[in-house]
Amino acid sequence: MDCFKLFEQTKKKLFFIAGPCVLENLDLALKVGEELAEIRNKLGVTIVFKSSFDKANRTSLESFRGPGLDLGLKWLEKIKKITELPVLTDYHLPEQASVVAEVADILQVPAFLCRQTDLLIAGAKTNRIVNIKKGQFIAPWDMKAVVGKVESFGNKKIWLTERGFSFGYNNLVVDMRSVPLMAELGYPVVFDATHSVQIPGGRGTSSGGNREFVPCLAKAAVAAGASGVFMEVHPDPDKALCDGPNSWPLNQTYSLMKKLLEIWEVVYEK
Repeated sequence: MDCFKLFEQTKKKLFFIAGPCVLENLDLALKVGEELAEIRNKLGVTIVFKSSFDKANRTSLESFRGPGLDLGLKWLEKIKKITELPVLTDYHLPEQASVVAEVADILQVPAFLCRQTDLLIAGAKTNRIVNIKKGQFIAPWDMKAVVGKVESFGNKKIWLTERGFSFGYNNLVVDMRSVPLMAELGYPVVFDATHSVQIPGGRGTSSGGNREFVPCLAKAAVAAGASGVFMEVHPDPDKALCDGPNSWPLNQTYSLMKKLLEIWEVVYEK
């Protein structure tokens, strides 16, 4: 897919990033991708398929991490071909960037790694869209320096994602002021509606979450000016191998996206 064309599209109308947290198996990922493709066709919006080939930041050593780089990219390539959805996945090491860029349209920098200079530079050099998740530990205005690292290598196809910030122990809160504040940097702001309701480490060996608040926060973010909404979706969140407590049910995804689009149209359509 033409990344410049995709980037321009997402500046004009509300878009979505969705998919299972991690690639559990190809069949499940394809099921989700095909359902998202149907929703795209019904709503006439851009939907990006997201899933991780490796979850390097897990609470426990025993937690499921995914199929790994090589197999994961093969699965993502197949999903992309069958569904015709653009694909986003995260990378954790600078040397992974160019390999991931051979398949992914968007490279995602994980929140905990958002200030890692070498990682940002490697993503910028691929000339793909770079989605930078704002760390749970920094202020919205601190993303100016982060953006500058990518821009300095000639890449101005940048998304910035708000995913809540740490508030005490095992808790995240969302300051909706973050959306317009980051938008002042000149790039689309995405709201991560599912990670924002996560309870990091809340289950001892894994994270908990309050998925019932996903619609509320997503609606507020769109009204606050978010250009995109990120949601980890799963056919059966309670059985998901990663981030189940904060994942949104696949069978409720169409109705939520439709409502969010209606809010966007009321607020921003001329």
